Amino acid sequence: CSLEFPVSVEISLQSSFQPGMKLEVANKSSPDTYWVATIITTCGQLLLLRFSGYGEDRKADFWCDVMTAELHPVGWCAQNNKTLMPPEAIKEKYSDWTEFLIQDLTGSRTAPANLLEGPLRGKNTVDLIVEGSVLELQDVSDPFLYWPVRVIQNVGGRLCLRYAGLSEDHQAQDTWLFYLDVRLRPLGWALENHLTLEPPIELRSLKNAPDWQQALEDARLDGQKSPLPLEVFKDHVDLPKHSFKMGMKLEMVSPWEQLKICPVSVTKVYNEIYFQVMLDDLSVDAKPQFVVCHANSPGILPVQWCLKNGMNLERPRGYEGQDFDWADYLKQSGTEAAPDACFPDTWQNRGFAKDMWLEAVNPHRPVEVCVAQITQVRGRLLWLRLEGVAKPLSECLVDVESMDIFPVGWCEANAYPLTPPLKPVCQKQKKIAVFCVFIIDLLVVNIPVYILPSVPGSANGRYCCSKIFVNHRCFSGPYLNKGRIAELPQAVGPGKCTLVLKELLSMLINAAYKPGRVLKELQELEDKSWDCQEETLKAKYKGKTYRSTIRIVRLADQIPDFCRKVCVKLQCCPNLFSPVLVTDKCPENCSVQTKTKYTYYYGKKRKLSKPMGGEETAEGELAKPTRRRKKRKAIFVQKKRRSSAVDYTPAGSPQCQRCKTSAPHLCDSDPHCFPQDSDEGEEDEEMALQSGSEGNSSEPREDHTDASSVEVISSRPRRAAARCRAVSVEEEEGQLVLDRNPLEWTVDEVVQFINSTDCASLANIFQEQDIDGQALLLLTLPTVQECMDLKLGPAIKLCHQIERVKVAFYRQYAN
Repeated sequence: CSLEFPVSVEISLQSSFQPGMKLEVANKSSPDTYWVATIITTCGQLLLLRFSGYGEDRKADFWCDVMTAELHPVGWCAQNNKTLMPPEAIKEKYSDWTEFLIQDLTGSRTAPANLLEGPLRGKNTVDLIVEGSVLELQDVSDPFLYWPVRVIQNVGGRLCLRYAGLSEDHQAQDTWLFYLDVRLRPLGWALENHLTLEPPIELRSLKNAPDWQQALEDARLDGQKSPLPLEVFKDHVDLPKHSFKMGMKLEMVSPWEQLKICPVSVTKVYNEIYFQVMLDDLSVDAKPQFVVCHANSPGILPVQWCLKNGMNLERPRGYEGQDFDWADYLKQSGTEAAPDACFPDTWQNRGFAKDMWLEAVNPHRPVEVCVAQITQVRGRLLWLRLEGVAKPLSECLVDVESMDIFPVGWCEANAYPLTPPLKPVCQKQKKIAVFCVFIIDLLVVNIPVYILPSVPGSANGRYCCSKIFVNHRCFSGPYLNKGRIAELPQAVGPGKCTLVLKELLSMLINAAYKPGRVLKELQELEDKSWDCQEETLKAKYKGKTYRSTIRIVRLADQIPDFCRKVCVKLQCCPNLFSPVLVTDKCPENCSVQTKTKYTYYYGKKRKLSKPMGGEETAEGELAKPTRRRKKRKAIFVQKKRRSSAVDYTPAGSPQCQRCKTSAPHLCDSDPHCFPQDSDEGEEDEEMALQSGSEGNSSEPREDHTDASSVEVISSRPRRAAARCRAVSVEEEEGQLVLDRNPLEWTVDEVVQFINSTDCASLANIFQEQDIDGQALLLLTLPTVQECMDLKLGPAIKLCHQIERVKVAFYRQYAN
């Protein structure tokens, strides 16, 4: 990911706990004892810890939840007479642990006590700033002037501030700033640095001096009652020293006129940090317009920047020349241009590009955040068009480091209203600006995982979910391989909803008989009530890779409905994967279902067709003829030519071109038979399977009559026929005779039949994969080899027994 939003936005998403911090943790192996641990990394409320003494050894790292684990700052054990004892695994590593701890803790930083207990426990830095908190705000026109402000609202670190002494009647004077703005300081900072505490000049007329003094005292008392944790300011950047001198010229994005870049001059140098610039105005009635800047001020640009970037530079008012030229202007004014070294990196664009979308503050109404599109990028500057704002106020110009631009979804994540476009944006798909936030992947199965509850007062919990369980005992349906499902981990998560679901769906796709088919089914899953995010998932099959865009829900409260509808789509038990763990018996009683019968209840309710055209099924519904596909050679069932007088295929019974049977079956739902409208990739795979299976066949084999086929069948040993009689299966004149329609066989009856043949060692496979009579009639050599992982010899042997059942079915029950 090459695109990055301003550092301030990324920092606001980080935890208050920092890698390297030390704390004291309860020792699980030894009750009532504790040991020092180091924070390795963080993810929300979760901390990855390592006990001191393990060095760089990661094998004993463990996760804990700040909200539930027993964690204390360094020194807590000494204050409370608790025992510090190293874990048993490293107890013998050092002879003098006291000396080791002294060396280990020297120069280290302990985790703040107020973040480990009390109301601030486990909160992110942004959430530490609560309504009513008091800070000090630097005056916009005097860097040495400060005044207390109260936090009225905190939206993801964006603060609505009201000057001390003002009431709700003065809402128009409220100021919106990001909490990392350099103008914000903790209460008491001005006095500590010998600066002046006075209200802004434009507000002083609202009250008399005694009232302002009383307001100052009240603000101090409020700040002392609920002091703001210093951790809030740990990420504030110290401003660098500047190199500007009096009289230097530069270009600057005008803070007074929209979308204009103007020549300005340095008119005052306050100190090594701050300086003042004034708009160049050569007219007779010029009114001075100036602003305080520092070396990192957004919008200050070197001379000739506009020329180099093909942008228009506004001429100073009163300038007599027709075309503005910097060389002439500097010569006439007797001034010099500020060197390029005085400016920040003017070519740093952080990966922003034209037509990207983001969310931006309306500069004319700071309380409003709008959908915005980047219309132009030049160096550090972005030209934005604010959707939902009437022209000409919809255009604005910001720096790439501006704290007033946010990634798409920021308002929603912070439960703040986003101004929608005036009309729907109906254009081609555009790129969306996404910022990089690197988090620890919690989807690793072999490490302890903990539930991520929503933090009170934080909206980010909506996008995190707890564990999603894979209930292995539940029915797996016709698409998923039960054996592969059993190899999946018991749970995935916790973590961000989209990450957890993407990992889970990838695992299900890989556990399918035909991964490409499952990918296609998931692509069709949609619900208008869902808040979705599109993710690209991949499926690999027979050396080919398929990709598809799947819509995945983003909100935790929509996950149960999403999981259930995915299960229904895949015709498996609705509890196969779910936020609820099924420990004993599934509430759906799915254990009694089989791969073909179950689809009537939870699948697409396809109707089973009978061989006889026009007859009704057992459910009393008319059979649907299956669509014909391009005919292919039969592999085992050797048929007569079309001129033959005998044909076991009844009239009006459409034949499945996949399995070469007219038996009632679910071609569209069974993984072994694919409908005519399968995707092209699967068609290629089927052709490959067919051709691979027919490699030893030749055209003369098609000339064999059914009688010759019977001869092959009757050439089997007679002892196999004797075993068949024990399960109500007989042989007459070398042909198999069934006393019951195989379409009605249960899984146990199929297993009983296989046990009666010379393939008894394979019977457990039929039991594991819930293969009943209908599924048995659909099996072919390619599917047997693939789904049962059999070599060619055993697969041919098994398919011979299956073909015997098919022939008997045609002879006895097809007419």
